[in-house]
Amino acid sequence: MPETKNGKFSSVFLVVILTLIWGTSFILMKRGLKVYSAGEVGAIRVVSASIFLLPFALTRIKELNKDHYWKLLLSGLLGVFFPAFLFATAQTKMDSAITGILNSLTPIFTMIISAIVFKQVFKKQALVGIIIGLAGSILLIISRTGGQIGGINLYAIFVIIACICYGSNVNFIKFKLPDLKALTITSLSLMLIAPLALIYLFAFTPFTTKLSAHPGAVEALGFLILLGLMSTSIATILFNRLIKISTPLFASSITYLIPIVAVIWGLLDGEQLAMGHFIGMIAIIGGVYIANKK
Repeated sequence: MPETKNGKFSSVFLVVILTLIWGTSFILMKRGLKVYSAGEVGAIRVVSASIFLLPFALTRIKELNKDHYWKLLLSGLLGVFFPAFLFATAQTKMDSAITGILNSLTPIFTMIISAIVFKQVFKKQALVGIIIGLAGSILLIISRTGGQIGGINLYAIFVIIACICYGSNVNFIKFKLPDLKALTITSLSLMLIAPLALIYLFAFTPFTTKLSAHPGAVEALGFLILLGLMSTSIATILFNRLIKISTPLFASSITYLIPIVAVIWGLLDGEQLAMGHFIGMIAIIGGVYIANKK
């Protein structure tokens, strides 16, 4: 079906909103990590998001057949559960903006998985666009460290694994759950993974002790609840909708724009922008355009 002007506008609008929400999520995680452990941050994020969408999930169970349950569980694990813990763990040893920048690896894994597993064919210009966008992300990393390349941070591996999860889930939703609406997928997948997060949070972490004893626990919890509501539940609904009305490559290319918001947050936090930041952001936007240009 040819893409309509309304469809294009909707896709671009969703990309802008999601960029703002997810670009802010790394700062929220950073605030939460001042009090809670990476595991607690991941669990709180999943639980708060699932509670927010539970009423929607309960009204949509009737839409499912037996085959849907394992698919939604897998989608929840790949798209929310594992990345929530992986990103929080990475940010214990990495700057939040750098973590956001590394998230731009998602389109590469999306394309690789789409080509290998789902036999999708991409034009050469798509690969060129991805490379340009990734180069812009790397330039941002270098610029944030004064133009010097430091040692390899092994915690970046957690971000890479999370990007593989995201890339897998984008393709899985597109090709294996085409019959379910975005809100149905998001709410029910969160409902299915919520018990895992609840058990971990209350049985294997000192969350309740910190909440009652730590002076900054309530404020940090507020940041994490906001993270769960906006960056996980609402953003995931919007993202799943974007997958439905666009292509997996276009949907995952949003991660090229997230570093721009991360850098802006750094500016608001008192950091200085160098010329490399501007060049990198231009390369990122140009890469997204080239990758998705028909």
